[in-house]
Amino acid sequence: MINSKIARPLRKSAFLLLLMILLFAVGCGSAETVIIVLTPTWTFTPSPIPSPTQTQVAPPPPSPTLTHTPFVPRAVIKIFVQSPLSGGQANFGTDILRGAELAVQQLGGPFVENGYKVELASYDDQNTAETAQKNASEIIADPQVLCGLGHYNSRITIETSNLYHQAGLALVAPSATARLLTDRGYLEVNRVIGRIDGQGIAGAQYAKDQGFSSVYIISGRSDALKNAEYFRREADRIGIRVLGMVITTLTEDNMRQIISRLMASKPELVYITNGADQAIPFFQKARTAGYMGTFLGTEALNDRAALNSADPSLVEGDGLYYTITSPPADFYPEAAKFIQDFETYYADKPLVFAARAYDATGICLKAIEEASKAIDGEIPTRAQVAIAIRALKDYQGITGTYTFNRQGDPTFVQYYVYKVVSVDEATWDQNFIVGSYAVTPP
Repeated sequence: MINSKIARPLRKSAFLLLLMILLFAVGCGSAETVIIVLTPTWTFTPSPIPSPTQTQVAPPPPSPTLTHTPFVPRAVIKIFVQSPLSGGQANFGTDILRGAELAVQQLGGPFVENGYKVELASYDDQNTAETAQKNASEIIADPQVLCGLGHYNSRITIETSNLYHQAGLALVAPSATARLLTDRGYLEVNRVIGRIDGQGIAGAQYAKDQGFSSVYIISGRSDALKNAEYFRREADRIGIRVLGMVITTLTEDNMRQIISRLMASKPELVYITNGADQAIPFFQKARTAGYMGTFLGTEALNDRAALNSADPSLVEGDGLYYTITSPPADFYPEAAKFIQDFETYYADKPLVFAARAYDATGICLKAIEEASKAIDGEIPTRAQVAIAIRALKDYQGITGTYTFNRQGDPTFVQYYVYKVVSVDEATWDQNFIVGSYAVTPP
């Protein structure tokens, strides 16, 4: 192989020699013309193509940020609740508050849909009239408050409701059973529990259902006397013979004489309206004297401490029963979801009045809603709300169905009969409800 450095001059010399021969041939006048085409012998080598650089991909544009627009209500509607949140009755007061809280959370939807905000204004009345009335003045001064519920204690509810009445502010009581609360006929005052004096009617109906044909009645005075009188009237109406009736405060001195009369009358049933502090010693003495019939009392006997101190002979013979105005929440078939929600939210079981507080709050909300509809969705006045409560028909709550009479009592209300099979507080759960009775308020 010839070195490339030598080959290049040789190719150049050959080219010049051929050119000279061609010129010579032309010059000699040759007849044949020879044309020689020379083709270059080098090869084209393209310049290397540079490798492409990596394309830088621009980042995608940031996603748009969703700015949350806070809910700005047209107005704020307040429901108040007053109950003892401190002191000896705080467990019952907290129970009422929690029932109201759940109701506002679960039943306030229609107001939010219409652009309103519902708030619960909670007050601790400390189970004293002075504190409750001071709170009431503050509540009344707030124009956003349109309805409320409370209190735990009947006496405090009566005294404070005078202020609500003067301010035209509607109240729905979940636990107050005293007659006077609704006997005054205030438009603003209502309740979702039976009056204390309706127990006499329920007791007589239970006695009839159990087949009793005779009764001896013992009664204290005041509200206790009303129950005794209503029992006597109902017993006469349904055919139970009243063999005797004594109205007295039971003492050690007169118990022996009354028991002697009782034994001589031989009633199948003894109906008593005195408090536990008087009735329980009387029952025990009657058992000792040989009376083995049935004892039936009122909610005044619903005293665990007093019953726990009694002799077991109290429940011997034909037993001990008493009426109550409000059972545990799990007695109501419609309260199952409420109980589940309550336990989930508060990690605790509802007591006696939480479910009724839920219904009392629901009635307030429903009345405000109906009053608002009547004025094209505007905020109603307190007077319009109070009127709307009385106009509700068959409000379906979890403790019952509510329509109110002119006094503010439910037109029909349930009373319950409790059977005591154990006076030992450790086995109190053995005691149970044996029946319920719908009664028209006296």
